[in-house]
Amino acid sequence: MRSGSLKGLLMVFVLVWAMFYLGSIKREVHDYSRNLQRVHLNDSIRGHGVLQRMSKIEADIDRLISLLQNNKQKTVMETERKEERKAVRKLYPNSPLFRKWGDHLSEEEQKEAESLFKNYGYNAYLSDRLPLNREMPDTRPSRCAEKKYPADLPSLSVILIYLDEALSIIKRAVSSIIDKTPARLLKEIILVDDHSTKEDLMQKLDDYISFIHKERPGLVKKVRHSEQLGLTQARLSGWKAATGDVVAILDAHIEVNVQWAEPLLARIKEDRTVILSPVFDKVNYDDFAVVPYPPHAHGFTWALWCMYESFRPEWYALGDTSQPGKSPSIMGILVADRKFFGEIGSLDGGMKIYGGENVELGIRVWLCGGSIEIIPCSKVSHIERFKKPYLPDQRDVMRRNAQRVAEVWMDEHKSSVNIIWNLPISNHGIDFGDVSERKKLRERLKCKPFQWYLDHVYQSLQPISDVIAYGGLTNELSPKFCVDQGPVPVHSPILYPCHFLSNQRCYYHTDGKLYIGSIGSHKTANNNCLVDPNAGIYPHLCDCKMAREKTFHMLWDFNRGGPIRNRGTKRCLEVTKGEDGSFKLVVQKCSGQRWKIQHVTDRFM
Repeated sequence: MRSGSLKGLLMVFVLVWAMFYLGSIKREVHDYSRNLQRVHLNDSIRGHGVLQRMSKIEADIDRLISLLQNNKQKTVMETERKEERKAVRKLYPNSPLFRKWGDHLSEEEQKEAESLFKNYGYNAYLSDRLPLNREMPDTRPSRCAEKKYPADLPSLSVILIYLDEALSIIKRAVSSIIDKTPARLLKEIILVDDHSTKEDLMQKLDDYISFIHKERPGLVKKVRHSEQLGLTQARLSGWKAATGDVVAILDAHIEVNVQWAEPLLARIKEDRTVILSPVFDKVNYDDFAVVPYPPHAHGFTWALWCMYESFRPEWYALGDTSQPGKSPSIMGILVADRKFFGEIGSLDGGMKIYGGENVELGIRVWLCGGSIEIIPCSKVSHIERFKKPYLPDQRDVMRRNAQRVAEVWMDEHKSSVNIIWNLPISNHGIDFGDVSERKKLRERLKCKPFQWYLDHVYQSLQPISDVIAYGGLTNELSPKFCVDQGPVPVHSPILYPCHFLSNQRCYYHTDGKLYIGSIGSHKTANNNCLVDPNAGIYPHLCDCKMAREKTFHMLWDFNRGGPIRNRGTKRCLEVTKGEDGSFKLVVQKCSGQRWKIQHVTDRFM
């Protein structure tokens, strides 16, 4: 029996028992009252008072029993309703949509909700039933509400990019922008459709725009691509169509928060060379609850994947979380002076689909005369999609775009991008397109070298400069098996059929360290070093910083096609074959086994 049913039955039992107990008390009081009437009392007044009090007690008990009866009926009905709801079969017990939402839905409603979820990657069923102007929590730092902004702020063009969004999502984004942006500042909303195929986004969306134009003629414009060009091109199309002093380029699956625009416009009024980002709150894809996020800087790895990280120490020293914070990069949603955005090169139109164009913008802005800031008093809630509409796997496009960025902007550090993507330093075979115009832009803007960016803007990004060999590591006895970091957190490397993904990436350094598993891009990263424990036959993996502090045996000699020999223990990393035919990774007396690593630099002998 379910716990809910048991609780309901227990409550009914308690109520019945209470009614029975109070009924017996009532009978005793009634009998006592009748006996008093039969007794000859010398003090008639006193007798009358006692009878009155007994009558009052009996009436109170009647009311209490009545209340308990009502509660019993209510509890029984609630239990029956719960049992009725529990009787509904759960059609999609493994669907991410129904992990914490949807217990109240009938089977037909579940089918509709799941179908929409598969189409959109978020709960479009729920979105269609939420108000367009739903109440949003004010998640800004407390001091933001006290701030005052100039009356003569620049005008704003808001650009919303979409591909096959749910109609209610776009409506809610537009509605929130209109409701939360002063009319004197909002010049236009530009909807950029990257060739959607959903029928709802044709006439029904046009009807909604016409409805808006009854109150605000010409406020909403549409730009539609005749073919799918990708998010980068869609953002460029929106920027080219804009006429406001400032452009805010957003996704369409957002809701802006109270007073979101004023702090952005005020900052650009102070300095037209800053590119800004609001702080994103997360909207859950299933129940649409808003999860507040604190202000963070936007960083990236050498693979150009975006990430949140801390601001520089001087921001925290201010003791005021409402203040703008400098950021090495930008996530993709951006606000900029429209003309300055063009002067500095807007976005790289040679990028495919999306991914990396935001990092390219961040690097370019810093190197070529501008800066990037996060504005904590501007809050935008952004739906975290379960799946994205463009690509189920973004890695190939991301790898290609990262190569393009590295070629134009990273100078001698572009090898870090190759190493992190497990590509050869030269002749990597990735076609990243023609970059001649972007290189001319760099020359024309007189941009600084990338080393300046590492020294002054993104000091925590650690160049991968001392790796001389990397990739899959195989032994001549088992060439189809790669050294693998093994199950986490066991920390014992193993041999496993080669797939060359991150847990099979090995990195041999000039000083003799051998990392196994993915390598970190930042100075604070915890990398795993191969260690000979000098006891037993199995090697270990250990955090490199801890291994250095405890003077573990973590340095190895490794030459091209030769053995891997520990400098301290003089034992070698080798492979043994068990009676069952399985291969094991061991450290033992050197027998001359040879190892091969996937990629080498000209410094690897």
